[in-house]
Amino acid sequence: MAEFFSFIGENISQFIHFTAFANFTVGHLIMICFGLLFIYLAIAKEFEPMLLVPIGFGILIGNIAFAPGFEIGIYEEGSVLNYLYFGVRYGVYPPLIFLGIGAMTDFSALISNPKLMLVGAAAQLGIFGAYCLALALGFTPNEAGAIGIIGGADGPTAIFLTSKLSPDLLGAIAISAYSYMAMVPVIQPPIMRLLTSKKERTIRMKPPRVVSKKEKIIFAIAGMIFTTSIVPSAIPLLGMLFFGNLLKESGVTRRLADTAKGPMIDIVTILIGLTVGASTQATTFLTWKSVGIFFLGALSFAIATFGGVIFVKIFNLFLKEGNKINPLIGNAGVSAVPHSARVSQVVGLEYDRTNHLLMHAMGPNVAGVIGSAVAAGILLSFLS
Repeated sequence: MAEFFSFIGENISQFIHFTAFANFTVGHLIMICFGLLFIYLAIAKEFEPMLLVPIGFGILIGNIAFAPGFEIGIYEEGSVLNYLYFGVRYGVYPPLIFLGIGAMTDFSALISNPKLMLVGAAAQLGIFGAYCLALALGFTPNEAGAIGIIGGADGPTAIFLTSKLSPDLLGAIAISAYSYMAMVPVIQPPIMRLLTSKKERTIRMKPPRVVSKKEKIIFAIAGMIFTTSIVPSAIPLLGMLFFGNLLKESGVTRRLADTAKGPMIDIVTILIGLTVGASTQATTFLTWKSVGIFFLGALSFAIATFGGVIFVKIFNLFLKEGNKINPLIGNAGVSAVPHSARVSQVVGLEYDRTNHLLMHAMGPNVAGVIGSAVAAGILLSFLS
């Protein structure tokens, strides 16, 4: 009888040892609070719910404390989460996201006013500015490159580049990139107001011309050839982006385009959000380096917004009256499509209720998608 109770006692003790309560730390509590905050912002404030709900719930999953050795955690070989994380770790998911983005993107605003491509390029200042700052703060060149890409406000591009340059920072950089994408309506407007005058905010732009189907098809093919010839290392992203756009604009592959921009991108978004969130295990994620990455990410995003708006102001000095660009669309050069373009529209309407900037802002916005992928390719080419 004594042996029986001893056996039962050992079993109970072992069971308690393997529960989350026995392995729980303050770090796990902190990360769970972050997960709950993400879910709250997504549901109550509607900040990027398609991203923040999966990421927030993934953070909760990743920070249920467990004893190692049972193939549970995302970093344990053989676990289900580890298999799902494969697409993040090896950059499989980002090109699939770009395929869906291409299938839902209309490049008409950019094609009708090609000079807006320069605005999208100027906003990439945030990427290279943060890269230099990270180097100055002691990060390695590869780490600095991965941190800098946060300034593009493009989660898939950030994941793709970080998986190649600095995989150990993947969780922190992915969370930073998606967090700042969600915070576009909060971060950008104060910078836009600070850098522009009331007169500049009310500049009216000419309506974009109608773009033909043939122009859109040529743009998808020529855009792919031109950009990937400059940065072949960005082929996985840019190739899929323009391929998805060709599926949409050709008019003969509607089912493929609908699949790419619908079920496929939804599935990949769920997987990428959940696994990125789960990768934030407190034992590996909660470090001072992660805090530094969050700080530099915010700075890079602010620099990108600054670069886009200031570039338009300077560019306007060389444009005739009637052809000037409203600097409020400069913020849309970051590739958070279409959220930064909506910010241009909202801020513009505050100063002129009849001045609609959304279609104009979509030009630099989609240019920013291309620009961030090109910037990633440039960084990858000289850092890898």
